[in-house]
Amino acid sequence: MIQRPKGTTDLYGSTLDKIKYVEDLVRIIMNDYRFEEVRTPLFESYDLFSRGVGTGTDIVSKEMYDFYDKGDRHIALRPEGTAPIVRAYIENKWYGPEFPQPLKLYYISPMFRYERPQAGRSREFHQIGAEVFGNNSPIVDAETMALLIDLLKEIGLKNLSLTLNSLGNHEDRVKYRKVLLDYLTPLKDKLSADSQRRFEENPLRVLDSKDKADKEVVKNAPRLLDVINEDSKERFNVVLNLLDRLHIPYTIDHCLVRGLDYYQETIFEVVSDSPAVGANTTICGGGRYNSLVEELGGPKTSAFGFGLGIERLILLIEAENLTLDIDNSVDVYIVKADDSVGTFSFELAQQIRKQGYSVNYAYEKKSVKSQFKQASKQNSELVIVIGESEQATGKLTIKNMANGKEIEKDKDLIMSEFDSIFNQLTIDSSAIDEFFE
Repeated sequence: MIQRPKGTTDLYGSTLDKIKYVEDLVRIIMNDYRFEEVRTPLFESYDLFSRGVGTGTDIVSKEMYDFYDKGDRHIALRPEGTAPIVRAYIENKWYGPEFPQPLKLYYISPMFRYERPQAGRSREFHQIGAEVFGNNSPIVDAETMALLIDLLKEIGLKNLSLTLNSLGNHEDRVKYRKVLLDYLTPLKDKLSADSQRRFEENPLRVLDSKDKADKEVVKNAPRLLDVINEDSKERFNVVLNLLDRLHIPYTIDHCLVRGLDYYQETIFEVVSDSPAVGANTTICGGGRYNSLVEELGGPKTSAFGFGLGIERLILLIEAENLTLDIDNSVDVYIVKADDSVGTFSFELAQQIRKQGYSVNYAYEKKSVKSQFKQASKQNSELVIVIGESEQATGKLTIKNMANGKEIEKDKDLIMSEFDSIFNQLTIDSSAIDEFFE
C-alpha cells in the first residue's frame, strides 16, 4: 500500500474545519489592517534561499528540500515565506508608484522542511505571514505586532508572551559578532555539538540554543542592546513605547536573535507555555529586514514581517479546549417519504441552492426516521418532507427543526422566492420587535 510521505498529513473533518476557521479569521483581520493577499510558487530557485535566508542557517544547510529539475536547474521547495515575497516584490516591480506605498502583503501557504516530525512540526506545514515594504517607521513594527496580537486574541489563545530584542543595523551585527566570539572562544568546549558547529559561521545562533549547557554559557554573554548604535537604541525605545500605549505586555530577551540572517533592528517572537507544544515554544516570530530587498537585486527598501505556523495554532486551540464559531449546519434537508420523489427532490434541491442556500438529502433509500436523524446530525435548520401527495399537489411543508414551527408553501414559490420563506421560519420576530422598542 502506498502511504503519504513521512511528516505530511491528510487534512479532513474537524481539523480542517479549524484550519479554515483560522484562515477566514486571518483574512478578516488582515483586511482590517489593509493588507492584501499574495501567492507565490511552491518551488523557487535554490539561490533565492541560499542568498536570502543564508547558507549558514539550519534551513538551508540541513532542512531544505532541493533538487535539479529536467532542465538542470537547482530548485527548492519553499521552506519559508519572506524570501519568495521579496523575489516577487522585485520581479513584479511592486515598488512602483502605481502600487500602494507602503505595500502591505500577507500569505497563507504551505512550506516544506526536512526535519524530525513532532507535535506542531511537520515536513509539510502551513504558515501565515505578513510583510510591509517601503516604510522604516517604528510605527510599522508596533502596528504589525499589534495585528498579530489581535489575531491571537480573537482566536482566544492564552498563555502567550511577546518577547523582543534589537539587532541594530548591519554594522552593529558585525561588531557584535566579534564581541560575542571573544566571549565564547574560551568557553567553546562547554558548548553543545550543534553550537560548536555554528560557532564560526553563525555565533549569534548560540544565543538562542535550547540546550541547557549552552544556556548556562550564554547567560553572562555581552548584550546586543549594549553594542548597537544610539539611533537603533532610540528606535527600539519608540517601539516599546508604542506597545505600552496599546497595553500590549512584552519582555525584552537579550538572547533573542532569530534564526535567519536577514534580520536587523526590531526582532520578536510569541512564545507559548502550553504543554501541547512544550514550554517556551516559539509559535510565531519576525522582525525588520531592511537590506534583503537590495541584497536580492531590488532597490533599497525597508521591510518588516512575521511568520506564524498554523499547525501549532491548532495544537494550542485543542490544548486549551477553545470553542470556535464553526458553522457546518445545513440550511435545508429534504426528507423523501417515498422512492418515487427522487427526481422531484433533486430538482427542488438545485433550485434552492441557486438561491444561495445549502441543501442535502439522502441519495439511497432510507427510512424517514433515519433521514430525520441525518438532518439532526447535520444541524439542519429546516426540513422539507416530500411524498407522493406533496409531489402531486405541489404543496410542501417546511419545518424549523429547532422550534417545530412549520408553514405550507407552493413548490413554485419555494423554487423562486426561498428567501422570504427561510426568514419567515428562522427569524425571531419578537426579538426584532424588542430591538426596535
